[in-house]
Amino acid sequence: MAFRLKLCPEKTNINFFRAAPLTFGFSVFLMVASLVVWLTMGLNFGIDFRGGTTIRTESTQPVDVGAYRSALQGLELGDISITEVFDPGFREDQHVAMVRIGAQDDTQSITPEQIATVEAALQTVDPTITFPSVESVGPKVSSELIWSAITAVAAACAGIAFYIWLRFEWQFAVGSVAALVHDVLVTIGVFALFQIRFDLTTVAALLTVLGYSINDTVVVFDRLRENLVKYKSMPLRDVMNLSVNETLSRTLMTLMTTLIALSALLVFGGDVIRGFVFAITFGVVIGTYSSIYMAKNIVLYLGVDRGGPKKDSKAGSQFANIDA
Repeated sequence: MAFRLKLCPEKTNINFFRAAPLTFGFSVFLMVASLVVWLTMGLNFGIDFRGGTTIRTESTQPVDVGAYRSALQGLELGDISITEVFDPGFREDQHVAMVRIGAQDDTQSITPEQIATVEAALQTVDPTITFPSVESVGPKVSSELIWSAITAVAAACAGIAFYIWLRFEWQFAVGSVAALVHDVLVTIGVFALFQIRFDLTTVAALLTVLGYSINDTVVVFDRLRENLVKYKSMPLRDVMNLSVNETLSRTLMTLMTTLIALSALLVFGGDVIRGFVFAITFGVVIGTYSSIYMAKNIVLYLGVDRGGPKKDSKAGSQFANIDA
């Protein structure tokens, strides 16, 4: 006997526009609050954006990141990131790691005395360890990385908007971009509020969230486009409700399976990837919300030309009759 897990009934008839002014207003409030928190509290930038010192280590023994981290914890050096380096060109007994120490008090790098202390602490863990190179990342490079990250996110949003415009109509592109800006801004606001470390891996997580969110939105828009042709006389609001209800089971199943995998990484992944995983976890939840409650609300507000002699609505008229 086959067993099927159902997160919701196969056929639902939920009126997602019943409280549209409230849900849309809540989204706007979240965006404004996130922007205020971001500007007032700032982000807890990691080494990538703040600058610091990178120490390359080599050893004939396997790298034990946990032991390295424990040895450096008592030195009070602030933000420390340790990653093992893999390269097919390495010898079998060549084990390389990068120890990155964040700059403190706007200084470009740690002092030679602190570097010597770090090296001595690591040698207590592995006496065979050597330090082939020590490099510093200054404020100029860090500021360039910040602008590169902003450019990457903006370019992703612009490319997505152009794709949606070509595939659907400009109203859909506006709704999609608004939802993406909402997702990114609210996620950044949470990072600023709780002062979670923000580095290049977080930017990668934000780009992943953009892809997940637009995938959810396109699924709904695809069904909406089909239903606009199928139900030509049905009001636009009702066609949108029908489209979201028809894709709701798929949306919830995708969300839950993604969250199961991310929850395992969040709990057992360790401190190194926790910020990255948290950004994706929060982002997919807020992305699902914005796909249902923000993107389609904007499309409804703008109206869609369905090819008939008159439109379903004028700008703003749909919201006026939401509770009708």
